[in-house]
Amino acid sequence: MLAVSGILLLVFMSGRFIKYLAEAAAGELAGDVLFQIMAYRFPGFLELILPLGFFIGILLAYGRMYLESEMTVLFACGVSDKQVLGKTLVGSIPVMLTVAAMSLYVSPWGMKQVEGIFNEQRQATEFEMLAPGRFQSLSSGERVTYTEGLSEDKRRLEGVFIAEHGSEGLTIITAREGSQFVDDETGSRFLVLEEGARFEGLPGRLDYDVTGFDAYGLKIRSGSAGEKELEEGLSTSALMASDNPEHRAMLHWRFTLPLIVPIVTLLAVRLSRVNPRQGRFFHLLPAMLVYITYLGLLIVARDALESGKVPEWIGLLWVHAIFLALGLWLQFGPAWLYRRRLLREVR
Repeated sequence: MLAVSGILLLVFMSGRFIKYLAEAAAGELAGDVLFQIMAYRFPGFLELILPLGFFIGILLAYGRMYLESEMTVLFACGVSDKQVLGKTLVGSIPVMLTVAAMSLYVSPWGMKQVEGIFNEQRQATEFEMLAPGRFQSLSSGERVTYTEGLSEDKRRLEGVFIAEHGSEGLTIITAREGSQFVDDETGSRFLVLEEGARFEGLPGRLDYDVTGFDAYGLKIRSGSAGEKELEEGLSTSALMASDNPEHRAMLHWRFTLPLIVPIVTLLAVRLSRVNPRQGRFFHLLPAMLVYITYLGLLIVARDALESGKVPEWIGLLWVHAIFLALGLWLQFGPAWLYRRRLLREVR
């Protein structure tokens, strides 16, 4: 389980990290907050991956025991199917409790921290979002800024290039260095450029206005002051007190994730049975199809609950009921049919 979960975490978190890295390259996020965001999002990845990792772990472990005839030896020594299932369910309890803690408490808290980071980044000034050696599109794409060097406190720049496109044409500013200045009276921030030139005109024409300067002040625009609230960051208690259908659907989803663990354990114990002649991974394909169908139906049920097509008292329980019945039938159905057939032959 740990090996499979580690690999899946690496895959999923790498994909998400690449997305945030692209946003940082575009100037939407500061590079120094990327690892903070990934750390806070880690519980959210873990709550989804642990059930799958445990499911595949059972399939791999028990499948190997069947291939090497260890299960045959256990059954010959008096170990029953019910004992194997019972001990596996006991082993699933810590996993279920971990998923429950992540889903109900830790993951919402982490997303709340991510929400705060995103809002801070949205309110950050252009000056704070700069990165040396990189062209960055700022101010909703109206301004492109480049600096060769940037001090650690982000207060001084070297080798500055700024291109701004507006209704009156294109403005290009170059400067040897720049520094940040704050007006004490208004609180406005300015980028004071030193020893440079300003070029202004229309693209395609040669009548540009060229102005050299010793010092030039350029106002630094602040980001949007509004805050965006992530629904995933709402606490479980807040969801329970809300009447919003989307919030109620999310609440059902959070309680659903821990319930997946015992049900997939029941399925995995039976689906791990394999004939030695079939190969080690023969049983993984149908088992994964069952798991994907299970998770897909849960997502469909969540959307249906969110849109009001399914009453809340049913919620997502009908999906769990279907796969719980499937697991019980796979585990005990063949033995029950065998006993029924024996009774008929005796009579």
